Amino acid sequence: MTVDLELLRPQAPRPDRTGRDRLEILTALIEGPTFDPQFRLDIIDIPPGHPLYRWECMVEGCERPKSGGVDLCGEHRQQWAHARSGGIGKAAFLTAATGLRRHVRTDESTCRLCPDRPVAHTDTLLCQAHTIKWFRHRADIDGDADFSEWLSGQTALPGFGACLVTVCPSRADSPLGLCERHNARYDREGKPGSARLPRWRLGPDGSVSVRAEYDDEDTFRRWCATTSATPFVGQINLLGLRPLVKAEIKWCLFIRTRRARPPWWDLGWIRSLVSTSRDQSLDSLIDFDFEQSPSLVATMVKQAHQELRQVYFTPADSKDAGFLETDHFGVRFPHRGSHYDLTSIPQRWLRELVWDHMAAMLRSPRHPRTGGVFDGIRRAAVELGAFLEIEAPDGGHDPTVLDGGHMHRFVADQRRRERDGMASLGVKLADGSDSTVTANTRSLVFNAARKMLREAMDNGTADRIGLARGFIVEIPTAGAALGRTPRRPFTDEVAKALADPDNLAQLSQDHDPSDHGLRDMWETIVVTGRRLGEVVGVRWDCLGRYGGLPMFWHDQTKVGNYDAAIRIPEHLHDRLAERQRKTMDQFVAAHGRRPTDAERSRMALFPATRLNPDGSTPISKQWFQLRFKAWVDSLDLGRWVAHQARHSLATNLLRAGATLTHIRTYLGHVSDRMAEHYVHLSHSDLEEVLAHIWVAGPGAASPGEHLAGDATPMTREQATALAIDLSRRSTPAEGGFCTFQPVVDGGACPWKLDCHNCDKFVLSGADLQYWRRKREQWRQLAENAPDDATADYLHQHFEPTARAIDGLEKALAGLDLLDQALQLDLRKPQDYFHRVWSTAFRAADLADPTHTTLEGQPA
Repeated sequence: MTVDLELLRPQAPRPDRTGRDRLEILTALIEGPTFDPQFRLDIIDIPPGHPLYRWECMVEGCERPKSGGVDLCGEHRQQWAHARSGGIGKAAFLTAATGLRRHVRTDESTCRLCPDRPVAHTDTLLCQAHTIKWFRHRADIDGDADFSEWLSGQTALPGFGACLVTVCPSRADSPLGLCERHNARYDREGKPGSARLPRWRLGPDGSVSVRAEYDDEDTFRRWCATTSATPFVGQINLLGLRPLVKAEIKWCLFIRTRRARPPWWDLGWIRSLVSTSRDQSLDSLIDFDFEQSPSLVATMVKQAHQELRQVYFTPADSKDAGFLETDHFGVRFPHRGSHYDLTSIPQRWLRELVWDHMAAMLRSPRHPRTGGVFDGIRRAAVELGAFLEIEAPDGGHDPTVLDGGHMHRFVADQRRRERDGMASLGVKLADGSDSTVTANTRSLVFNAARKMLREAMDNGTADRIGLARGFIVEIPTAGAALGRTPRRPFTDEVAKALADPDNLAQLSQDHDPSDHGLRDMWETIVVTGRRLGEVVGVRWDCLGRYGGLPMFWHDQTKVGNYDAAIRIPEHLHDRLAERQRKTMDQFVAAHGRRPTDAERSRMALFPATRLNPDGSTPISKQWFQLRFKAWVDSLDLGRWVAHQARHSLATNLLRAGATLTHIRTYLGHVSDRMAEHYVHLSHSDLEEVLAHIWVAGPGAASPGEHLAGDATPMTREQATALAIDLSRRSTPAEGGFCTFQPVVDGGACPWKLDCHNCDKFVLSGADLQYWRRKREQWRQLAENAPDDATADYLHQHFEPTARAIDGLEKALAGLDLLDQALQLDLRKPQDYFHRVWSTAFRAADLADPTHTTLEGQPA
């Protein structure tokens, strides 16, 4: 997303921050007790082994800095390249490699005698004056001088002060006023101003009384003020920066150490950021020139802006400025930043409605799981705002003049653009081109705008700003699935192609050459029917055997079912176990050790490739989708997506005899209605399998094997043999009829009205829906039971009644009355003359329909 610099520029005065500017705010934070002291100084020294800003080689004991953008120093980088060509793994190389000592430059330490002079000789660790004196002393006595004895007789000499270069923290090594490195640079750059020293000699006490001479001292001083700092190992030099930008960089360096997974900032990149800020003479990072800066530095500044917005803006400030920060509400959507720019919504009142609506959703205990919901709300507001700016008086900026006619024309305009495939008025794609209005985008706009405006009407915001009710109620609801049909299952030809071994090999070789697990993900989706996110996001320890059976553990985040397990076939278990080994080898190669128990419990089975040092972040769904689409396109099969494997599995399970309840449970659906959305069968096929025939699931040894229930439909002769003529006298009872004649004649029931356990109790077709509801009630009671024993008891207690209900459905189907029975929900007087009502069956016979004769008489 493009960074709008105006969002960071000073806005109207804020009452909660009156009298304080941004520098004061950052200064107060930096001086606070929670701020890391190492980031307070202008010269920041990063210690070796820092968890975020590590700069040294990862070989154990190596003191040299990393080089070339890798995690090895130059020497070990060459050794690793040679070892890798010989087939040696990185973990083995890191174990065998030996650490190297760092080359210490002379101007990085002080003379052992003179605290204000730099070392000039690395062997003696003496300044230039004492080094000359020592060499002279040794030459005078023919090289037999004792260094320790000579050293004890020497005295410290005054220094030459700090290096004249503004950003240099080193000491000058001569009366010219430059350190060793800047002295060499001054010579390389042609000596601007021609600064020089006349001939000079050391005095008897080692002192020097000489002054530099210049052809143009102003030019020399200008060079000292503008030349860059010399990079030291593990050091960030902020000298020469203006106060606010210096404080901003300090704050960003610190606050990133508090983030769970911050983007990587290399020390070299940070130095480039500092140098660019000096070159541009920035007062603040908000003035950064993105077009004239390296891309890496520009990316770092954009990330710094995200951190600074948390400091410079309160939620109320962000609302006034036209953006929303989800971090203000403690929410961060997966693979998203915190910033939502709302400035593309032209009208301020509409922009504030959007902000309030989003803020209310973020404050809710059940806030959206992903940022797609907010994208839809913003798109709806941008579309509506762009239309009002053209069609409404004063560009729609005055809500009091809007009425139902404006909304009616907006709805018509969106439908016309959808029909003709026209471009959106305000929404742009990532490349800057116009977005096209489709059935899906129009549906999204209608639903999001309607929900937002209705909420404003309900909470009184619309009345407060003067927005007419007629404007709000004119926008229609588009429905959740308007403009699209459910995904179809794979056809036989497509399913065969997507499971072909040669095609699967092509999927791995051509579309996943680095072997990140693309084929493993796809086969897991096919075999288990899991959602893409449930497979991509599984943990490393997702496998286990229980009673010898392989189980697959995963999180069904869409329905809030975490750490769920399903049985999987052996071949899939073996494939995922191999993926576990590869992922573990990658961790060992990257760290030179095996993960701890805590690290292993957080590791992803399919880890992301960037910004993932501990392997806990899974690879993104977009990574899978892009490569899967390219594979399907290469097979020339048409447009198919991985989610259709879930539809195929649901349909095949139903055809094999599984009930909707079993499908819903296995696939992790929240309701039978959602399970029906995944089932693609005709009505007649659906009714046939509603007889509660239990079959083994796809993870069993024999998928589709019949486990329980009678799969054979009842013939007409068998159903007729069970039927009872209700034309003889009977009386209504709860859920059926009583045929015990003394009770029919008005006598007392000798069984105390225990009708459901009485052999005189009969069921008619008009009672089918009653008993179906009764069956669902018992199932819900069993599912909500506090323990398995209670659930088993409830199932056993209702089991005879369940058999009677199944028998009633079979009997009605045999008499071609099932469809009519399903259409009856309550007994009405006119139904009594219908055949569905007049044909009844004994409950005991229905529970055991095999004990009947074909002659029509009960056994």
